[in-house]
Amino acid sequence: MVLSDIIDKVADHGYCIIDDFLQPRRSQALYQYAQQLPAQYWNLAGIGRQQNQTINTMVRNDRIYWLTSEEPRHKDYLSIMDELRHEFNRELFLGLFDYECHLAHYPKGAFYKKHLDAFKGRSNRVLTTVFYLNPEWQETDGGQLVIYGDKGQVLETVLPKQGRLVVFLSDRFVHEVQRSERDRFSITGWFRINASISGIIDPPR
Repeated sequence: MVLSDIIDKVADHGYCIIDDFLQPRRSQALYQYAQQLPAQYWNLAGIGRQQNQTINTMVRNDRIYWLTSEEPRHKDYLSIMDELRHEFNRELFLGLFDYECHLAHYPKGAFYKKHLDAFKGRSNRVLTTVFYLNPEWQETDGGQLVIYGDKGQVLETVLPKQGRLVVFLSDRFVHEVQRSERDRFSITGWFRINASISGIIDPPR
């Protein structure tokens, strides 16, 4: 699927789910990289932003590792997502300023309860992306992403299989990650607008 197809689906429905976003060798390389990261690189994920961020393992208990352009092994994925950012701006005039993302590791038993990634007027996150790295994932492995509609109805239950990309409006769709029954890896990211004030660049996260 070309990038324009992703943009069309997001424009029409607010979200998009596609398979084989990257070539299998690229997806597998990212999976192996995530698997081999030393334990000390991973941090328990928090809730909220900046001074309001807290750790609450009753809501989420995944581990994260932020990707940066300074790390050569991150550059390929970040370059692809930056190309997608430019296409969104060209086609939909969203004014997306940058992209931030992290690897997410859900050990067996991990989950993330229902939440929004952004609240209208209170965040610079516009679009959420989730790219899955898990080979040979089965329904019984759990870890499904559930996306809810405006009335609380289930719109999609997404199996986190390798090569699948999900994109959705950050302030529109409540979603959750169901309990995982084995190690689950993904790259979660956000396309952001610049919500700077008085010339001070809005912090990355």
